[in-house]
Amino acid sequence: METVSILSEITIKPEAPAVPDVTYINGSQALMRALVAEGVETIFGYPGGAIMPVYDALYDFQDRINHILVRHEQGAAHAAEGYARVTGRAGVCLVTSGPGATNLVTGIADALIDSTPMVCIVGQVGKKLLGTDAFQEADVMGITMPITKWNYQITDADEVPDIISKAFYIAQSGRPGPVLIDITKSAQLELMTKPFAYECCKSIVSYRPRLIPKQEQIEVAAKLINEAKRPYLFVGHGVQIAKAEEELREFIEKTGIPVATTLLGQSTIPTNHPLYVGWLGMHGNYGTNVLTDQADVIIAIGMRFDDRVTGDASRFIKQAKVIHIEIDPSEIDKIIRTHAPVVGDAKEALKALLPLVHHNDHTVWRNEFRKFEAIEYEKITVPELSNNGGKIKMAEVIDLLSTKTKGEAILVTDVGQHQMMASRYYQFRRPNSLVTSGGMGTMGFALPAAFGAQVGAPDRQVVAIIGDGCFQMTLQELGTIVQNKQPVKAIILNNNFLGMVRQWQQLFHERRYSFVELQNPDFITIARGFGMDGQTCSQRDDLSNALDTMLAHDGPYLLEVIVEKEENVFPMVPSGAGVSQIRLS
Repeated sequence: METVSILSEITIKPEAPAVPDVTYINGSQALMRALVAEGVETIFGYPGGAIMPVYDALYDFQDRINHILVRHEQGAAHAAEGYARVTGRAGVCLVTSGPGATNLVTGIADALIDSTPMVCIVGQVGKKLLGTDAFQEADVMGITMPITKWNYQITDADEVPDIISKAFYIAQSGRPGPVLIDITKSAQLELMTKPFAYECCKSIVSYRPRLIPKQEQIEVAAKLINEAKRPYLFVGHGVQIAKAEEELREFIEKTGIPVATTLLGQSTIPTNHPLYVGWLGMHGNYGTNVLTDQADVIIAIGMRFDDRVTGDASRFIKQAKVIHIEIDPSEIDKIIRTHAPVVGDAKEALKALLPLVHHNDHTVWRNEFRKFEAIEYEKITVPELSNNGGKIKMAEVIDLLSTKTKGEAILVTDVGQHQMMASRYYQFRRPNSLVTSGGMGTMGFALPAAFGAQVGAPDRQVVAIIGDGCFQMTLQELGTIVQNKQPVKAIILNNNFLGMVRQWQQLFHERRYSFVELQNPDFITIARGFGMDGQTCSQRDDLSNALDTMLAHDGPYLLEVIVEKEENVFPMVPSGAGVSQIRLS
């Protein structure tokens, strides 16, 4: 155990004026005051030696900041992500140096690729020890530089107010993302040389995200939209980040253009809206994918054309003129050539387009999607929801959950087959209702993210959908959920396999199941060991009552559902194929 001499690490700067009626606080106290000034209400963290002075200062701020003690630093990062995704505010993590900081790395990378605002504050060894390989020293700046919007190492207490202010501004403005602040222990302990003063950052000279798009770009886009015969709208997560759901609805209803979402864009528009045609991507809907190759104009808003949407990008939408509305200019032309770029905030762009676009009759074009919907329903949906006397199917669980929650829950999913089934069968009715790991595909995401989402949205029902493999990566966060009395509901869809990997091995590797079968523990006994109620459901006749019991339970609850072992998720675009090569079986 590290032995710390607090007195030996305090530095009283000689230039600090000795004025009796002025109190100079230390860096840790300044950090707490800065967080309060930024409106931070919740911190997800785990203490340790190099961040102990900050935790000592936090002791005096417990009436203003709710600190939640996680069981692993990765859990802190994912919980902060879940919190940020449902609130739109930066999630805050607080951990120690070395392994404490490096345990955040997966969550930070996840937040960057999914545009999630997060401020991670990590302890560091004292300034004099930097570079000496001191106990629990790691080059956190070098490690996190590629996966953060900005990172900075504080070595002087006077830096704290300005750097924290910039951190929150950068994390939450433009295209949101994670920021990491590495604060040395000496900076935490030493006194500031001036009275604490804090001003929230409003701008930075070297960082100026464009919110209002250029009028000439809007006019070019509007002309293409008005002239289109088969226009198609792709909606990504950026629309929800911009809180532009209402503007999007006005836009599609005025123009009559069919709209599809990316995985992270789901719940932007209710699934029962007559212009909604499904979701794009490797396991997205049949017609939604195939008809991308027949559109003449594609309007992409707040999405980045990642490979899970495009398949083989060299064959993707070559026939179409592309309008790309995106706040991050580096995404324009990165993967797909854009004919009409619109750089700016999705909400501002849609507001600018609305007066310029007009209605065209796209009924014939929209009916093409309905034809493919009928094919998909007959070949996939009916079999997946049918009672054939075998094991419960994942689709049945999600479909019934959707009905019982009226499509109004926040669904937090892990990564794999259950994630795709949740996206296929949950009928979202409220915006900002899907929290999932998209770009990074992080197994173990759901349980801590669901907890963070519940903290951020205490008045909403939060349900985590988790695979048996994913659950075992972060199951220790059951302790966090129970200790903090959050009513998170978690469903494990247990097929005793790493299901998605097994599916690929079945389809593309001649059923050579290489290390994908799991010998699972008794999940309900584990949950009860943490103090959480739960049950296992293995019979179809018991499923409805089991879901009712879970949803009605006052407090957290774990429902394990034993599902069919070798169930596959279709449609599916094979890796490297074009979207028109989507498979139905």
